[in-house]
Amino acid sequence: MPTIAFVSPKGGAGKTTSALLLSTALSKLYDVTIIDADPNHPIGTWASGGNAPPRLSIVSDANEDTIIERIEAAASETPFVVVDLEGTASKLVIYAISQADFVIIPTQGSQLDANEASRAIRVVLQSEKMTGIAKPYAVLLTRTSSLIRTRGLAHIQNGLIGAGIPVLETELNERDAFKAVFSFQQPLDGLSAAEVPNLDKAKANIESLAREVLAKLTAEQGGRETDAGEAPAVAGVA
Repeated sequence: MPTIAFVSPKGGAGKTTSALLLSTALSKLYDVTIIDADPNHPIGTWASGGNAPPRLSIVSDANEDTIIERIEAAASETPFVVVDLEGTASKLVIYAISQADFVIIPTQGSQLDANEASRAIRVVLQSEKMTGIAKPYAVLLTRTSSLIRTRGLAHIQNGLIGAGIPVLETELNERDAFKAVFSFQQPLDGLSAAEVPNLDKAKANIESLAREVLAKLTAEQGGRETDAGEAPAVAGVA
């Protein structure tokens, strides 16, 4: 079953937000386990509100001694496993990446963040050397504006692509709805459009990300179908 790991050495890059949002989007059609391996357990705290989708399971007791066991157990029970990792290049992170089918590295569109993302990429490459298995990965640009394309962001994106670093086409925009998910301990579908501005656009943003990640996984598997069936549009979006 596909395992997707989120890792970023820099705080505030949107790692936990993107991991949770992708997990809840996938859980509309699949059973999903999200392993909250960040020492602060932000997703476990979110789930304590009791509003997690019924097809989303949260595991919050993983450490460097148990992370591989937790991933294997989750992968045997649900079609998708998402792992939210701490930022440092610890044994836990290396072990988790070794089990991942796809690694997503969230980063904001600044040179400082791009430099920090390179640390995560080195960990991915280190895992490849240890296991002898190619480890697909991509950078996810986060907290970007949906209205303005800054020259700085374009420069960072072009620099990453020019260096041969895969970059997801979908960006995670700066949205009040993404912050409200944690404030109200609700998934996007549990928020009210009357209280949260541009909620429909936030949902469309995440559906786009989920479609692209599913397509990446399918491509990496040689076009084979996942055990849950053909990689579909999320939430009925073609």
